[in-house]
Amino acid sequence: MSAIVWYLDRGAALVTYPTLYLAVLTGIIYNIESFGVLHEAARRVHIELSVFAMLVTLLHSGLGVIDAWFVVTGRVPAPACSMPYFLGGVAVGAGALLMLVVAVLGFTDAKRFQRPWGPRVVHSFAYAGFAFGTIHAAAIGTDLTGLVRPLLGPSVAFLVYVLLLRLLVIRRLPSDTTPG
Repeated sequence: MSAIVWYLDRGAALVTYPTLYLAVLTGIIYNIESFGVLHEAARRVHIELSVFAMLVTLLHSGLGVIDAWFVVTGRVPAPACSMPYFLGGVAVGAGALLMLVVAVLGFTDAKRFQRPWGPRVVHSFAYAGFAFGTIHAAAIGTDLTGLVRPLLGPSVAFLVYVLLLRLLVIRRLPSDTTPG
């Protein structure tokens, strides 16, 4: 039973991270018309992709709790890392889940939040949730150990680049509307 849980948990994780990545990427581009065709594509897929990402995140979280319980109770061999490190990685994953759930609430239940913590600000917690998820994946994602340097780092750097590009475009938009 524990092996099945482990495989399902890792499989869910391997689907969760790329879908969260794409949800964040499309979310960055979603409201910026200057991105042209990328903006249009993001508008078409962001919400559905984000819903799917949250569903597989919840699946991974549930399976991860069961898997972590098996590790803590000694039903399965301990991972190669120390138990405090493992539990820290689990806690970071729980933090990622909390941030993502709050971000979703900022979108689905906007009336719950008031200034200065309006729905848009709260929805931006998704960035923090993704960052926590990235740390969680790099720390205890045994399937990603060999991929951290060649894939995880550059892909996160690309997201930061697109986010900075978005911020640059947002700062320049008001000046572009002046006549002349």
